[in-house]
Amino acid sequence: MELFSPLMDIVGVDIDPAMVRRARGRGLRAVVGDALQLPFADRSIDVVYCSFTLMWVGDAEKAVEEMARVARRCVVCLAEPDYGGRICHPPEVALMDRPLVDSLRAQGADPFAGRRLGRCMEVAGLKVECGVHSGVWSPSGFLRESEEEWASLANDVAGLVDDRTLSETRAAWDRASADGSLFLFNPVFYAIGRK
Repeated sequence: MELFSPLMDIVGVDIDPAMVRRARGRGLRAVVGDALQLPFADRSIDVVYCSFTLMWVGDAEKAVEEMARVARRCVVCLAEPDYGGRICHPPEVALMDRPLVDSLRAQGADPFAGRRLGRCMEVAGLKVECGVHSGVWSPSGFLRESEEEWASLANDVAGLVDDRTLSETRAAWDRASADGSLFLFNPVFYAIGRK
């Protein structure tokens, strides 16, 4: 079954009116809406898609049920992380996992949404295919992205770890980056739920 066609009519949904205006400013169709109460009739959308969304909605099961309600054919969730399954090297970086989870919770996120993705789709009555993205990257690509990854991690754990711990972690990060042993894997789940 082909999920996407070049002739498909696409509309984006965001709860933030500023983001909707921004999308419209780029010539895209977008509407203000809440994932827990989508502004569409039952079975009015062929394919409903989301990415890095369910961890932020507060009630992932309700959001998937709502997507299933408006979908004619299927619901596609391509990226929902699970911060409880992170693998990091060097070990000092792994010490940031608990503060990172605490930070995400404080921001209103569910850091373990990924592991529940398949179950959410089954509860919504969908036939689900679920898995984890492989997370493959080239060493040079990872090194280019490592500064952005560090900045994000440091920002998220700010105030949750002391300056000394953060500084020591950064030094270990830099050493591992220099010798090519820096490694981060955060499971990111995907699921396709068919009606």
